[in-house]
Amino acid sequence: MYDGHPTIHHCDDGETAFDLTVIRSWESTPTPDKKSIEPMAFEVQNFQEDVLDKSREIPVVVDFWAPWCGPCRILGPVLEELAADNGEAWKLVKVNTDENQELSIQYGIRGIPAVKMFVDGEVVDEFTGALPKHAVEQWLSRAVPSKSQNLVDEARQAIEEGRNDSAKKLLETALSEDAGNTAAALMLAQHVLFDEPERARQLVESVEIVDPVLQQVGGGIVVISRLLAMNPPFDNLPGGTGKGSYIRAIEALTQEQVAQALEAFIEVISTDRYYDDDGARKACLALFSMLGEQHPVTREYRPQFNMALY
Repeated sequence: MYDGHPTIHHCDDGETAFDLTVIRSWESTPTPDKKSIEPMAFEVQNFQEDVLDKSREIPVVVDFWAPWCGPCRILGPVLEELAADNGEAWKLVKVNTDENQELSIQYGIRGIPAVKMFVDGEVVDEFTGALPKHAVEQWLSRAVPSKSQNLVDEARQAIEEGRNDSAKKLLETALSEDAGNTAAALMLAQHVLFDEPERARQLVESVEIVDPVLQQVGGGIVVISRLLAMNPPFDNLPGGTGKGSYIRAIEALTQEQVAQALEAFIEVISTDRYYDDDGARKACLALFSMLGEQHPVTREYRPQFNMALY
């Protein structure tokens, strides 16, 4: 993940961040004249008071930066503009890593800019690199505790406890509070997928999804919703040796029999690899992404899927 000279991080989001551990050892490089750097109103004065204590009242966004860091100069004004416009939803504090090396070590800062959200004295979310404004806004909408997000958390707990009807009501309310809540939209889409596949697809397409993992989940919901929308006698499907198994897989899906559907899709991959525009492979990946890699069904069928492919 880290390459270049003087060692530059290329972050997961494609942006660039500098490696502090190497920069600090690169002593021969002159640093900019601090007098030329305009003082920032958000600069930390007392970390305990400005961040840890204040985060017990409102969320605090901490921007770990340095004057010599180009990406920091890109991200900084974005954060400052959003902080000025946010009202009292959250507070911005900037920490110069050159002047606060102990804090950088304490919070594991290796690449900058590094942004961390503090709530009740603890880091609850973070990102690294100079994200564009719209991506920072989406991160804030997810990270800053809100009524909508609290409802999503309650819904997640309800699902874990098997209270699916309660979870659905909570997610519907969360979206009525904030139609752009990505987590609520995707969770509700998964919840209604088998009963209302078209609505599930619309929910996914109604929100902007930045996180790569959530993009896979959203894409998976769209793939499965297409299959669930097919109706017997499946005349719209092409002919081929894999058609029978493919139909069995779709019928299993309509009964929410995911394991049986995976078994039939894997059979299609083995016998008619590219049937329905590689539909069986896409369906398997969609189901794995929705279940999660640690789900027992994924753990059972992922190896069989891999063997069928290769």
